[in-house]
Amino acid sequence: MALISLKSLGVTMSAPLFSNLDLTIGGGDRLGIVAANGRGKSTLLKCLTGEVEPTTGDITRTRGLRVGHVEQSVAPALFGRTFYEVVADALPPDQADSETWRVDVVLDSLDVPEAMRERRMQALSGGWQRLALIARVWVTDPDVLLLDEPTNHLDLARISQLENWLNALPREVPVVIASHDRAFLDATTNRTLFLRPEQSPVFSLPYSRARDALDEVDASTERKFQRDMKVAQQLRRQAAKLNNIGINSGSDLLTVKTKQLNQRAEKLEEAANPAHRERSAGAIKLANRGTHAKVLITLDDAAVETPDGTLLFRTGKRHICQGDRIVLLGRNGVGKSRFVTLIRNAILEPDMVRNVKVTPSTVLGYSDQALSGISGDDTPLAMVSRRYDVGEQRARSLLAGAGVVIEMQEKKIGVLSGGQKARLMMLALRLANPNFYLLDEPTNHLDIDGQEALEEELLKHQASCLLASHDRSFIRAIGNRFWLIEKRRLIEVEDPEGFFREVAEGTG
Repeated sequence: MALISLKSLGVTMSAPLFSNLDLTIGGGDRLGIVAANGRGKSTLLKCLTGEVEPTTGDITRTRGLRVGHVEQSVAPALFGRTFYEVVADALPPDQADSETWRVDVVLDSLDVPEAMRERRMQALSGGWQRLALIARVWVTDPDVLLLDEPTNHLDLARISQLENWLNALPREVPVVIASHDRAFLDATTNRTLFLRPEQSPVFSLPYSRARDALDEVDASTERKFQRDMKVAQQLRRQAAKLNNIGINSGSDLLTVKTKQLNQRAEKLEEAANPAHRERSAGAIKLANRGTHAKVLITLDDAAVETPDGTLLFRTGKRHICQGDRIVLLGRNGVGKSRFVTLIRNAILEPDMVRNVKVTPSTVLGYSDQALSGISGDDTPLAMVSRRYDVGEQRARSLLAGAGVVIEMQEKKIGVLSGGQKARLMMLALRLANPNFYLLDEPTNHLDIDGQEALEEELLKHQASCLLASHDRSFIRAIGNRFWLIEKRRLIEVEDPEGFFREVAEGTG
Protein backbone atom coordinates (compact mmCIF):
# COMPACT_ATOMS: atom_id res chain seq x y z
CA MET A 1 0.00 0.00 0.00
CA ALA A 2 1.29 3.45 -0.93
CA LEU A 3 2.02 5.65 2.09
CA ILE A 4 3.07 8.64 -0.02
CA SER A 5 2.02 9.35 -3.62
CA LEU A 6 3.42 12.08 -5.86
CA LYS A 7 1.55 13.19 -8.98
CA SER A 8 3.14 15.48 -11.59
CA LEU A 9 5.29 17.01 -8.83
CA GLY A 10 7.62 19.87 -9.68
CA VAL A 11 9.75 22.45 -7.88
CA THR A 12 11.19 25.50 -9.60
CA MET A 13 13.72 27.83 -7.98
CA SER A 14 15.65 30.00 -10.45
CA ALA A 15 15.20 27.05 -12.84
CA PRO A 16 13.27 23.77 -12.59
CA LEU A 17 14.88 21.37 -10.11
CA PHE A 18 12.49 18.62 -11.17
CA SER A 19 9.06 18.38 -12.81
CA ASN A 20 6.43 15.86 -13.88
CA LEU A 21 7.49 13.52 -11.08
CA ASP A 22 5.15 10.58 -10.50
CA LEU A 23 6.17 8.34 -7.60
CA THR A 24 4.70 6.10 -4.92
CA ILE A 25 6.45 5.11 -1.69
CA GLY A 26 5.16 2.14 0.29
CA GLY A 27 6.09 -0.79 2.47
CA GLY A 28 9.23 -2.66 1.43
CA ASP A 29 10.61 0.29 -0.50
CA ARG A 30 14.26 1.17 -0.09
CA LEU A 31 14.48 4.11 -2.49
CA GLY A 32 17.73 5.79 -3.46
CA ILE A 33 17.58 9.35 -4.83
CA VAL A 34 20.43 10.31 -7.14
CA ALA A 35 21.18 13.74 -8.61
CA ALA A 36 24.06 16.16 -9.04
CA ASN A 37 24.95 18.71 -6.35
CA GLY A 38 22.21 21.32 -5.98
CA ARG A 39 19.72 19.51 -8.22
CA GLY A 40 16.90 19.03 -5.70
CA LYS A 41 17.48 15.91 -3.59
CA SER A 42 17.17 17.70 -0.24
CA THR A 43 14.28 19.77 -1.59
CA LEU A 44 12.38 16.63 -2.59
CA LEU A 45 12.87 15.15 0.88
CA LYS A 46 11.46 18.35 2.38
CA CYS A 47 8.49 18.09 0.03
CA LEU A 48 7.86 14.58 1.35
CA THR A 49 7.78 15.90 4.94
CA GLY A 50 5.56 18.87 4.03
CA GLU A 51 8.24 21.40 4.94
CA VAL A 52 8.45 22.66 1.33
CA GLU A 53 5.44 23.20 -0.89
CA PRO A 54 5.92 22.02 -4.49
CA THR A 55 5.54 24.51 -7.34
CA THR A 56 3.28 22.14 -9.26
CA GLY A 57 1.58 18.80 -8.68
CA ASP A 58 0.22 17.02 -5.63
CA ILE A 59 1.45 14.95 -2.69
CA THR A 60 -0.89 12.52 -0.95
CA ARG A 61 0.03 11.01 2.41
CA THR A 62 -1.95 8.45 4.37
CA ARG A 63 -3.78 9.98 7.31
CA GLY A 64 -1.67 10.36 10.46
CA LEU A 65 1.56 9.39 8.67
CA ARG A 66 4.70 10.02 10.76
CA VAL A 67 7.62 10.97 8.53
CA GLY A 68 11.10 10.89 10.10
CA HIS A 69 13.61 13.13 8.34
CA VAL A 70 17.36 12.98 9.12
CA GLU A 71 18.89 16.17 7.72
CA GLN A 72 22.54 16.75 6.87
CA SER A 73 23.37 19.39 9.47
CA VAL A 74 23.09 19.55 13.25
CA ALA A 75 20.78 22.27 14.59
CA PRO A 76 22.83 24.76 16.68
CA ALA A 77 20.50 24.24 19.67
CA LEU A 78 21.67 20.62 19.93
CA PHE A 79 25.39 21.26 20.30
CA GLY A 80 25.17 21.82 24.05
CA ARG A 81 23.21 18.58 24.63
CA THR A 82 24.71 15.15 25.22
CA PHE A 83 24.29 12.33 22.71
CA TYR A 84 21.71 10.71 25.02
CA GLU A 85 19.81 13.97 25.59
CA VAL A 86 19.65 14.72 21.86
CA VAL A 87 17.86 11.42 21.32
CA ALA A 88 15.70 11.54 24.47
CA ASP A 89 14.55 15.10 23.69
CA ALA A 90 12.84 13.77 20.56
CA LEU A 91 10.37 11.64 22.55
CA PRO A 92 6.82 13.07 22.72
CA PRO A 93 6.15 14.89 26.02
CA ASP A 94 3.79 12.18 27.25
CA GLN A 95 6.55 9.57 26.79
CA ALA A 96 9.49 11.59 28.07
CA ASP A 97 9.42 10.07 31.57
CA SER A 98 7.88 6.63 31.07
CA GLU A 99 9.53 5.44 27.86
CA THR A 100 13.16 6.48 28.05
CA TRP A 101 13.98 2.78 27.65
CA ARG A 102 13.31 3.32 23.96
CA VAL A 103 16.35 5.61 23.81
CA ASP A 104 18.56 2.84 25.15
CA VAL A 105 17.11 0.33 22.68
CA VAL A 106 17.89 2.59 19.72
CA LEU A 107 21.38 3.46 20.97
CA ASP A 108 22.11 -0.22 21.57
CA SER A 109 20.96 -1.06 18.03
CA LEU A 110 23.47 1.49 16.70
CA ASP A 111 26.25 0.18 18.99
CA VAL A 112 26.78 3.54 20.70
CA PRO A 113 29.22 2.99 23.61
CA GLU A 114 28.08 4.03 27.08
CA ALA A 115 30.85 6.63 27.40
CA MET A 116 29.87 8.18 24.06
CA ARG A 117 26.28 8.70 25.21
CA GLU A 118 27.34 11.23 27.84
CA ARG A 119 29.48 13.36 25.53
CA ARG A 120 28.11 16.67 24.26
CA MET A 121 27.39 16.98 20.55
CA GLN A 122 29.95 19.75 20.08
CA ALA A 123 32.65 17.35 21.28
CA LEU A 124 31.63 14.53 18.91
CA SER A 125 33.14 13.77 15.52
CA GLY A 126 31.01 14.39 12.45
CA GLY A 127 30.36 10.66 12.20
CA TRP A 128 28.98 10.34 15.73
CA GLN A 129 26.90 13.48 15.24
CA ARG A 130 25.39 11.84 12.18
CA LEU A 131 24.47 8.72 14.16
CA ALA A 132 22.95 10.87 16.91
CA LEU A 133 20.66 12.53 14.35
CA ILE A 134 19.61 9.13 12.98
CA ALA A 135 18.87 7.83 16.49
CA ARG A 136 16.97 11.03 17.32
CA VAL A 137 14.60 10.43 14.40
CA TRP A 138 14.27 6.66 14.78
CA VAL A 139 13.28 6.87 18.45
CA THR A 140 10.09 8.68 17.37
CA ASP A 141 8.94 5.48 15.65
CA PRO A 142 8.34 6.97 12.18
CA ASP A 143 6.25 5.28 9.49
CA VAL A 144 8.66 6.48 6.78
CA LEU A 145 12.38 7.23 7.23
CA LEU A 146 14.12 9.85 5.08
CA LEU A 147 17.93 10.09 5.13
CA ASP A 148 19.86 12.98 3.56
CA GLU A 149 23.50 12.02 2.83
CA PRO A 150 23.65 9.59 5.78
CA THR A 151 27.26 8.43 5.17
CA ASN A 152 28.79 11.93 5.37
CA HIS A 153 31.68 11.87 7.88
CA LEU A 154 31.27 8.13 8.61
CA ASP A 155 34.28 5.83 8.42
CA LEU A 156 34.05 2.45 6.69
CA ALA A 157 33.21 0.60 9.88
CA ARG A 158 30.32 2.95 10.68
CA ILE A 159 29.10 2.89 7.07
CA SER A 160 29.02 -0.90 7.19
CA GLN A 161 27.25 -0.81 10.55
CA LEU A 162 24.67 1.64 9.18
CA GLU A 163 24.08 -0.61 6.17
CA ASN A 164 23.41 -3.57 8.47
CA TRP A 165 21.15 -1.47 10.69
CA LEU A 166 19.08 -0.21 7.77
CA ASN A 167 18.77 -3.68 6.25
CA ALA A 168 17.49 -4.99 9.59
CA LEU A 169 14.71 -2.40 9.90
CA PRO A 170 11.10 -3.63 9.60
CA ARG A 171 10.27 -3.97 5.90
CA GLU A 172 6.93 -2.24 6.33
CA VAL A 173 8.80 1.00 7.07
CA PRO A 174 9.96 2.45 3.74
CA VAL A 175 13.36 4.16 3.69
CA VAL A 176 14.27 6.96 1.26
CA ILE A 177 17.99 7.73 0.93
CA ALA A 178 19.51 10.73 -0.87
CA SER A 179 23.19 9.92 -1.30
CA HIS A 180 26.29 10.19 -3.49
CA ASP A 181 27.78 6.99 -2.00
CA ARG A 182 27.45 4.45 -4.79
CA ALA A 183 28.48 1.38 -2.79
CA PHE A 184 26.15 2.37 0.07
CA LEU A 185 23.22 2.77 -2.31
CA ASP A 186 23.96 -0.65 -3.80
CA ALA A 187 23.97 -2.21 -0.34
CA THR A 188 20.79 -0.59 1.01
CA THR A 189 18.33 0.17 -1.82
CA ASN A 190 16.02 -1.77 -4.13
CA ARG A 191 14.71 1.19 -6.16
CA THR A 192 16.49 4.19 -7.67
CA LEU A 193 15.11 7.59 -8.67
CA PHE A 194 17.28 9.71 -10.96
CA LEU A 195 16.08 13.25 -10.26
CA ARG A 196 16.04 15.38 -13.41
CA PRO A 197 14.56 18.76 -14.43
CA GLU A 198 12.07 17.27 -16.93
CA GLN A 199 11.47 13.53 -16.61
CA SER A 200 12.85 11.63 -13.58
CA PRO A 201 13.17 7.90 -14.30
CA VAL A 202 12.59 5.34 -11.52
CA PHE A 203 13.93 1.79 -11.69
CA SER A 204 13.15 -1.12 -9.37
CA LEU A 205 16.88 -1.79 -9.05
CA PRO A 206 19.74 -0.73 -6.74
CA TYR A 207 22.01 2.05 -7.98
CA SER A 208 24.62 0.31 -10.19
CA ARG A 209 22.09 -1.84 -12.05
CA ALA A 210 19.70 1.11 -12.30
CA ARG A 211 22.52 3.26 -13.71
CA ASP A 212 23.16 0.65 -16.43
CA ALA A 213 19.43 0.57 -17.23
CA LEU A 214 19.32 4.39 -17.34
CA ASP A 215 22.29 4.51 -19.72
CA GLU A 216 20.47 2.08 -22.02
CA VAL A 217 17.30 4.19 -21.93
CA ASP A 218 19.25 7.39 -22.62
CA ALA A 219 21.16 5.74 -25.47
CA SER A 220 17.92 4.41 -26.98
CA THR A 221 16.28 7.83 -26.63
CA GLU A 222 19.23 9.49 -28.33
CA ARG A 223 19.22 6.97 -31.19
CA LYS A 224 15.49 7.53 -31.77
CA PHE A 225 16.01 11.32 -31.63
CA GLN A 226 18.74 11.15 -34.25
CA ARG A 227 16.61 8.90 -36.47
CA ASP A 228 13.57 11.17 -36.18
CA MET A 229 15.62 14.28 -36.95
CA LYS A 230 17.19 12.56 -39.95
CA VAL A 231 13.75 11.59 -41.29
CA ALA A 232 12.52 15.16 -40.70
CA GLN A 233 15.46 16.52 -42.71
CA GLN A 234 14.74 14.09 -45.53
CA LEU A 235 11.07 15.15 -45.57
CA ARG A 236 12.04 18.83 -45.74
CA ARG A 237 14.50 18.19 -48.58
CA GLN A 238 11.84 16.24 -50.44
CA ALA A 239 9.31 19.05 -49.79
CA ALA A 240 11.77 21.65 -51.10
CA LYS A 241 12.24 19.70 -54.34
CA LEU A 242 8.46 19.28 -54.86
CA ASN A 243 7.94 22.95 -54.06
CA ASN A 244 10.37 23.99 -56.81
CA ILE A 245 8.71 21.65 -59.29
CA GLY A 246 5.23 22.90 -58.25
CA ILE A 247 6.25 26.55 -58.73
CA ASN A 248 7.68 25.85 -62.17
CA SER A 249 4.73 23.70 -63.28
CA GLY A 250 1.95 25.59 -61.48
CA SER A 251 0.70 22.31 -59.96
CA ASP A 252 -1.64 22.81 -57.01
CA LEU A 253 -1.32 19.11 -56.16
CA LEU A 254 2.44 19.42 -55.65
CA THR A 255 1.90 22.51 -53.51
CA VAL A 256 -0.48 20.54 -51.26
CA LYS A 257 2.00 17.64 -51.15
CA THR A 258 4.79 20.02 -50.16
CA LYS A 259 2.71 21.40 -47.28
CA GLN A 260 1.90 17.87 -46.07
CA LEU A 261 5.59 16.85 -46.05
CA ASN A 262 6.56 19.97 -44.08
CA GLN A 263 3.78 19.31 -41.57
CA ARG A 264 4.99 15.73 -41.06
CA ALA A 265 8.54 17.05 -40.53
CA GLU A 266 7.30 19.59 -37.97
CA LYS A 267 5.39 16.92 -36.03
CA LEU A 268 8.47 14.70 -35.94
CA GLU A 269 10.66 17.57 -34.73
CA GLU A 270 8.17 18.64 -32.05
CA ALA A 271 7.76 15.09 -30.73
CA ALA A 272 11.47 14.22 -30.83
CA ASN A 273 13.14 14.12 -27.40
CA PRO A 274 16.92 14.32 -27.17
CA ALA A 275 18.55 12.22 -24.45
CA HIS A 276 19.02 13.96 -21.10
CA ARG A 277 22.20 15.99 -20.73
CA GLU A 278 23.15 16.64 -17.13
CA ARG A 279 24.03 20.28 -16.53
CA SER A 280 27.56 20.18 -15.23
CA ALA A 281 28.07 21.31 -11.65
CA GLY A 282 31.59 22.23 -12.73
CA ALA A 283 34.26 20.40 -14.67
CA ILE A 284 37.01 18.54 -12.83
CA LYS A 285 40.30 18.52 -14.71
CA LEU A 286 43.71 17.55 -13.40
CA ALA A 287 47.25 17.76 -14.76
CA ASN A 288 50.43 15.71 -14.59
CA ARG A 289 53.70 17.47 -15.37
CA GLY A 290 55.50 14.11 -15.31
CA THR A 291 59.02 13.26 -14.18
CA HIS A 292 61.88 11.10 -15.40
CA ALA A 293 62.33 9.63 -11.92
CA LYS A 294 61.05 6.08 -11.48
CA VAL A 295 60.99 6.22 -7.67
CA LEU A 296 59.39 9.33 -6.18
CA ILE A 297 59.53 8.54 -2.45
CA THR A 298 61.46 5.99 -0.44
CA LEU A 299 60.38 5.00 3.07
CA ASP A 300 63.10 3.34 5.16
CA ASP A 301 61.11 2.04 8.13
CA ALA A 302 59.84 5.54 8.94
CA ALA A 303 57.96 6.03 12.22
CA VAL A 304 54.43 7.46 12.07
CA GLU A 305 53.57 9.09 15.39
CA THR A 306 50.89 11.15 17.11
CA PRO A 307 51.70 14.83 17.85
CA ASP A 308 52.83 13.83 21.37
CA GLY A 309 55.28 11.24 20.00
CA THR A 310 53.29 8.04 20.54
CA LEU A 311 54.19 5.47 17.89
CA LEU A 312 51.27 4.49 15.64
CA PHE A 313 53.14 2.25 13.20
CA ARG A 314 56.34 1.83 11.23
CA THR A 315 56.35 1.74 7.44
CA GLY A 316 59.02 -0.86 6.77
CA LYS A 317 60.99 -0.48 3.53
CA ARG A 318 58.60 0.93 0.92
CA HIS A 319 58.80 2.75 -2.41
CA ILE A 320 56.27 5.02 -4.10
CA CYS A 321 56.94 4.86 -7.82
CA GLN A 322 55.79 6.79 -10.85
CA GLY A 323 52.36 5.49 -11.92
CA ASP A 324 51.50 4.10 -8.47
CA ARG A 325 47.99 4.85 -7.25
CA ILE A 326 48.29 3.71 -3.66
CA VAL A 327 45.23 3.51 -1.41
CA LEU A 328 45.73 3.55 2.35
CA LEU A 329 43.45 1.14 4.18
CA GLY A 330 42.83 0.89 7.90
CA ARG A 331 40.32 1.62 10.60
CA ASN A 332 39.92 5.08 12.10
CA GLY A 333 42.69 5.99 14.49
CA VAL A 334 45.41 3.74 13.05
CA GLY A 335 47.27 6.72 11.55
CA LYS A 336 46.21 7.15 7.91
CA SER A 337 45.94 10.94 8.13
CA ARG A 338 49.15 11.14 10.17
CA PHE A 339 50.92 9.15 7.44
CA VAL A 340 49.58 11.51 4.76
CA THR A 341 50.88 14.44 6.83
CA LEU A 342 54.30 12.75 7.17
CA ILE A 343 54.60 12.37 3.39
CA ARG A 344 53.47 15.97 2.84
CA ASN A 345 56.03 17.31 5.32
CA ALA A 346 58.78 15.23 3.70
CA ILE A 347 57.99 16.73 0.26
CA LEU A 348 57.67 20.32 1.51
CA GLU A 349 60.75 20.13 3.76
CA PRO A 350 63.25 17.72 2.18
CA ASP A 351 65.69 16.05 4.59
CA MET A 352 63.64 17.22 7.60
CA VAL A 353 61.66 13.99 8.02
CA ARG A 354 63.73 11.03 9.16
CA ASN A 355 63.86 7.89 7.01
CA VAL A 356 61.85 9.43 4.16
CA LYS A 357 63.70 10.30 0.95
CA VAL A 358 61.91 12.35 -1.70
CA THR A 359 63.15 12.68 -5.29
CA PRO A 360 63.90 16.39 -5.90
CA SER A 361 61.72 16.55 -9.03
CA THR A 362 58.59 15.60 -7.05
CA VAL A 363 55.93 18.35 -7.21
CA LEU A 364 53.06 17.99 -4.76
CA GLY A 365 49.32 18.33 -5.29
CA TYR A 366 47.70 18.07 -1.84
CA SER A 367 44.12 18.10 -0.57
CA ASP A 368 42.91 17.15 2.92
CA GLN A 369 39.46 16.36 4.34
CA ALA A 370 38.89 19.94 5.54
CA LEU A 371 39.99 21.48 2.20
CA SER A 372 42.42 23.56 4.25
CA GLY A 373 44.29 24.54 1.08
CA ILE A 374 41.57 27.12 0.40
CA SER A 375 40.92 29.85 2.95
CA GLY A 376 37.30 30.56 3.84
CA ASP A 377 38.11 34.26 4.23
CA ASP A 378 39.60 34.57 0.74
CA THR A 379 37.53 34.91 -2.44
CA PRO A 380 37.81 32.40 -5.31
CA LEU A 381 38.88 35.14 -7.73
CA ALA A 382 41.55 36.57 -5.44
CA MET A 383 42.87 33.10 -4.56
CA VAL A 384 43.26 31.90 -8.15
CA SER A 385 44.55 35.23 -9.51
CA ARG A 386 47.14 35.67 -6.76
CA ARG A 387 48.29 32.12 -6.18
CA TYR A 388 48.67 31.06 -9.82
CA ASP A 389 49.39 34.41 -11.52
CA VAL A 390 46.87 33.81 -14.32
CA GLY A 391 45.30 37.27 -14.56
CA GLU A 392 41.74 38.23 -13.70
CA GLN A 393 40.08 37.33 -17.01
CA ARG A 394 41.70 33.89 -17.16
CA ALA A 395 40.91 33.31 -13.47
CA ARG A 396 37.22 34.13 -14.05
CA SER A 397 37.08 31.73 -16.99
CA LEU A 398 38.75 28.92 -15.02
CA LEU A 399 36.43 29.44 -12.04
CA ALA A 400 33.31 29.42 -14.22
CA GLY A 401 34.46 26.18 -15.82
CA ALA A 402 34.94 24.67 -12.36
CA GLY A 403 31.39 25.54 -11.32
CA VAL A 404 32.01 28.81 -9.44
CA VAL A 405 29.66 31.17 -11.28
CA ILE A 406 30.46 34.85 -11.85
CA GLU A 407 28.28 36.12 -8.99
CA MET A 408 30.08 33.82 -6.50
CA GLN A 409 33.64 34.57 -7.59
CA GLU A 410 34.08 37.63 -5.37
CA LYS A 411 32.21 36.28 -2.35
CA LYS A 412 34.01 34.64 0.57
CA ILE A 413 34.97 31.02 -0.09
CA GLY A 414 33.31 30.18 3.23
CA VAL A 415 29.83 30.77 1.76
CA LEU A 416 30.32 28.34 -1.16
CA SER A 417 28.53 25.00 -1.05
CA GLY A 418 30.51 21.87 -0.21
CA GLY A 419 30.42 20.81 -3.86
CA GLN A 420 31.68 24.21 -5.05
CA LYS A 421 34.52 24.16 -2.51
CA ALA A 422 35.53 20.66 -3.58
CA ARG A 423 35.61 21.69 -7.25
CA LEU A 424 37.56 24.84 -6.37
CA MET A 425 40.09 22.62 -4.60
CA MET A 426 40.33 20.39 -7.68
CA LEU A 427 40.98 23.51 -9.78
CA ALA A 428 43.76 24.52 -7.38
CA LEU A 429 45.29 21.04 -7.75
CA ARG A 430 45.20 21.31 -11.53
CA LEU A 431 46.85 24.74 -11.56
CA ALA A 432 49.62 23.50 -9.25
CA ASN A 433 50.51 21.10 -12.12
CA PRO A 434 51.91 18.39 -9.83
CA ASN A 435 53.38 15.01 -10.64
CA PHE A 436 52.34 13.45 -7.33
CA TYR A 437 48.89 13.74 -5.71
CA LEU A 438 48.40 13.32 -1.98
CA LEU A 439 44.66 13.13 -1.29
CA ASP A 440 42.82 12.62 2.01
CA GLU A 441 39.09 11.87 1.40
CA PRO A 442 39.02 13.60 -2.01
CA THR A 443 35.43 12.54 -2.85
CA ASN A 444 33.93 14.28 0.20
CA HIS A 445 31.26 16.73 -1.04
CA LEU A 446 31.53 15.56 -4.66
CA ASP A 447 28.40 14.24 -6.35
CA ILE A 448 28.56 11.02 -8.38
CA ASP A 449 29.37 12.89 -11.61
CA GLY A 450 32.22 14.62 -9.77
CA GLN A 451 33.52 11.36 -8.32
CA GLU A 452 33.52 9.72 -11.74
CA ALA A 453 35.20 12.76 -13.30
CA LEU A 454 37.96 12.66 -10.66
CA GLU A 455 38.45 8.95 -11.29
CA GLU A 456 38.64 9.53 -15.04
CA GLU A 457 41.18 12.35 -14.69
CA LEU A 458 43.49 10.41 -12.37
CA LEU A 459 43.43 7.43 -14.73
CA LYS A 460 43.70 9.47 -17.95
CA HIS A 461 46.76 11.36 -16.75
CA GLN A 462 48.32 8.23 -15.20
CA ALA A 463 48.77 10.35 -12.11
CA SER A 464 50.92 9.05 -9.31
CA CYS A 465 49.08 9.36 -6.03
CA LEU A 466 48.68 8.25 -2.44
CA LEU A 467 45.16 8.56 -1.08
CA ALA A 468 43.02 7.77 1.93
CA SER A 469 39.30 7.29 1.33
CA HIS A 470 36.16 5.71 2.79
CA ASP A 471 34.53 5.61 -0.66
CA ARG A 472 34.62 1.95 -1.70
CA SER A 473 33.59 2.61 -5.31
CA PHE A 474 36.36 5.21 -5.66
CA ILE A 475 38.93 2.91 -4.05
CA ARG A 476 38.03 0.06 -6.41
CA ALA A 477 38.16 2.30 -9.48
CA ILE A 478 41.46 4.06 -8.72
CA GLY A 479 43.80 1.85 -6.72
CA ASN A 480 46.52 -0.28 -8.29
CA ARG A 481 48.36 -0.80 -4.98
CA PHE A 482 46.90 -1.13 -1.50
CA TRP A 483 48.69 -0.49 1.79
CA LEU A 484 46.94 -1.72 4.93
CA ILE A 485 47.75 -0.35 8.38
CA GLU A 486 47.07 -2.91 11.10
CA LYS A 487 48.77 -4.06 14.31
CA ARG A 488 51.18 -1.11 14.14
CA ARG A 489 52.52 -2.24 10.75
CA LEU A 490 52.14 -1.12 7.15
CA ILE A 491 51.65 -4.10 4.85
CA GLU A 492 50.83 -4.38 1.16
CA VAL A 493 47.75 -6.39 0.16
CA GLU A 494 46.59 -7.52 -3.27
CA ASP A 495 43.19 -5.82 -3.18
CA PRO A 496 40.90 -4.04 -0.70
CA GLU A 497 38.13 -6.64 -0.63
CA GLY A 498 39.48 -8.60 2.33
CA PHE A 499 39.64 -5.42 4.41
CA PHE A 500 36.12 -4.44 3.33
CA ARG A 501 34.83 -7.88 4.40
CA GLU A 502 36.59 -7.70 7.77
CA VAL A 503 35.10 -4.29 8.45
CA ALA A 504 31.63 -5.48 7.44
CA GLU A 505 31.94 -8.51 9.73
CA GLY A 506 33.44 -6.50 12.57
CA THR A 507 36.60 -8.60 12.63
CA GLY A 508 39.07 -6.12 11.12
